[in-house]
Amino acid sequence: MTARGWFLFSLMGVVWGIPYLMIKVAVDAPLSATMVVFVRCALGALLLLPFAIRQGGLVRTVRAHWLPMLAFAVIEIMGPWYTLTDAERHLSSSTAGLLIAGVPIVGVLLARFFGDTERLGVRRVTGLALGLAGVGVLTVPHLTGGDAKSMAEVLVTVVGYATAPLIAARHLKDVPSLQLTAPCLALAALVYAPGAALTWPTSMPSSSVLAALAGLGVICTAVAFVAFLELIKEVGPTRATVITYVNPAVAVVAGVLFLSEPLTLGVGVAFALILTGSVLATAGPVRVTAEPACTESPVTWSPRQTSRADGRVESPLGGLPEERPGSTGQGDG
Repeated sequence: MTARGWFLFSLMGVVWGIPYLMIKVAVDAPLSATMVVFVRCALGALLLLPFAIRQGGLVRTVRAHWLPMLAFAVIEIMGPWYTLTDAERHLSSSTAGLLIAGVPIVGVLLARFFGDTERLGVRRVTGLALGLAGVGVLTVPHLTGGDAKSMAEVLVTVVGYATAPLIAARHLKDVPSLQLTAPCLALAALVYAPGAALTWPTSMPSSSVLAALAGLGVICTAVAFVAFLELIKEVGPTRATVITYVNPAVAVVAGVLFLSEPLTLGVGVAFALILTGSVLATAGPVRVTAEPACTESPVTWSPRQTSRADGRVESPLGGLPEERPGSTGQGDG
């Protein structure tokens, strides 16, 4: 991978690992989940729409694909961003980030439901089991307290994040990424605008909260989407998705460093189980292709090769082509 590819990969590992920290700062202000989602979507749409319009054909694209685009917007943005934000009112940012790491595992299960007939194999089944065990380590301690609803909200987010790419791959693969993302963000902003107006804070939030909101909209939404598109162009879609395994580590470290969230044994065990399970569950099948044995006798190379076009003999050493005896030099007709 080139230096540019490594830079984009590192950038994406960070910018999609810190939204949990910024969401936590915003909801602890406290701002409503509706307000946070509205600001994030509005800023992202304002920054990306001009580029989408500049590409041309945006209205035509929306008219042709409005139904799957609507489904994508609801399942990828409107639902998951709200449930994740609301859940972080009670959950730590590191816990939320680790649970989101289960997206590849759920994606494998959903792909089977949508008709993927590829054999899972022992390795991928083991990965699924490890990942689910890691999710259990995080969720079980919360089920007896008041956080069960929040855990359920994060799991809804996980299902949404795992389902939306399947919709995009099946029904939106010909839509330019900017012309998919920008309208979806704009629609989400319009949907959440009334709720944001009703819960608008009575006083100006602190500078740290404003910075968190700006970071969510500008860095974690607009810049992140542009950088991800460039990363796909640089290293391809398969290698680009490896950032899924980096983001949770960034989320945990950010929560510990900036919010003093505890790094408990349970978090460490869940981290190891979920990340290992995700890598194993999403690994492609091992294919070993043996080269066919050579059954024909080797052809001895001759310094005089016959042209298929006109029967002339050409020498690789240069010079003019020679003619076979009886040949007119213009083909055998």
